[in-house]
Amino acid sequence: MAEKPMATIDQMLCFAVYSAGHAFTRFYKPRLEALGLTYPQYLVFLVLWERDDISVKTLGERLFLDSGTITPLIKRLEARGLVTRRRDEDDERQVRIRLTAEGKALKAKAESVPLAAMKGTGLSDEAADALRHELLALRERLDVAL
Repeated sequence: MAEKPMATIDQMLCFAVYSAGHAFTRFYKPRLEALGLTYPQYLVFLVLWERDDISVKTLGERLFLDSGTITPLIKRLEARGLVTRRRDEDDERQVRIRLTAEGKALKAKAESVPLAAMKGTGLSDEAADALRHELLALRERLDVAL
């Protein structure tokens, strides 16, 4: 019995997800540059606007980033006066991140970004929500399959 030929790159789910991620990044780039942010920095703000004053560890876990990636990112935002870092009073090993007034004010300027992204997808709210759920479930299944 003949083996099934290897899938071409255009037939691979992993490439479709990978290239769609890059398309999102290209879409966001000019909109975030207008705010002075990179995409990873924007993700940090999305988490902090949802829940301010969290540990670097918690932030990294939410974004699936290790401390070697998240720490330099936070330091750059701190140098710009958008966040502050301080040691946790109860656990000196933990560093907490807090938005400054300027970091909080950035939220109002950024509110149009996800609206534009949603419009750019051409998906209905329901279809986008269903796709997001499928992608989250896919991530979980792949994590289990490690």
